[in-house]
Amino acid sequence: MASGQSSPLAEHRKTITSESPAKILRRILSSPGLHQTPACFDALSSKLVERAGFNVGFTRFSISSARLGMPDTGLISYGEIVEQGRLITDAVSIPVIGDADTGYGNAMNVKRTVKGYIKAGFAGIMIEDQVLPKACGHTRGRKVVSREEAVMRIRAAVDAREESGSDIVIVARTDSRQAVSFEESLWRTRAFAEVGADVLFIDALASKGEMKAFCETAPQIPKLANMLEGGGKTPILTPSELEDIGYKLVVYPLSLLGVSIKAMQDALIGIKSGHIPPVGTMPSFEEIKEIVGFNKYYDEENRYATKD
Repeated sequence: MASGQSSPLAEHRKTITSESPAKILRRILSSPGLHQTPACFDALSSKLVERAGFNVGFTRFSISSARLGMPDTGLISYGEIVEQGRLITDAVSIPVIGDADTGYGNAMNVKRTVKGYIKAGFAGIMIEDQVLPKACGHTRGRKVVSREEAVMRIRAAVDAREESGSDIVIVARTDSRQAVSFEESLWRTRAFAEVGADVLFIDALASKGEMKAFCETAPQIPKLANMLEGGGKTPILTPSELEDIGYKLVVYPLSLLGVSIKAMQDALIGIKSGHIPPVGTMPSFEEIKEIVGFNKYYDEENRYATKD
């Protein structure tokens, strides 16, 4: 059953104090079923993902949009992502996978990036094979590095993990389906698996048949699907369909960002015309206080209250 419908989160929380986020993520990846994860972009959105019962968090496209108000075209820096990631991982108890784009440079940069993501509290890190500056996977202008360099990035990530004594999950992504060919993308994912990738991801697959063929490649390695809401190149499938094909993780990259944009636009139109958002279109003040942690704060504050 998909995680958003019946989450095994409670079982994993029992081990949070004794296990690293990466170990928790590995436990989830080895458990039955497909695991859904709407992409979050800040501490609040990550808390909402956890409160909704999802057992994995994911960050990608939407951080650049939310933090900079800019597109996901490689403009956001390593330091900005690590800072945002630390705030996100600190806000939740579920493991979070962080998108590291190309690793921010050559193999040595990839190693530094992996170590930085470990320190930031990420349970997983996604490295891709695009050239710099990168492009969003479902937009135009994608180009990939050579096979040798693509594999070297993943090998460097694996080396950094071992040198750190960490078990961070390495998600290897290729954009070669659209940049080169479907056959090339399969070759690259097989090569990524051979050098130690933990999860494989081909972005912008163009058909259900391609998705099935991908899941049959290196079958022992979990596969990640990207359901780009609103119309990307990959068919939108239901969680049960994705599970039947062979996927283990599915990301919804735009849902939280998209509905947030629309809600803010609607609220601003109303305020400009003299109306506040009507009841039912936003949480009550009491609900907002509960979500952001006021009540928890007050309870803890009372432990330190004095009689003065």
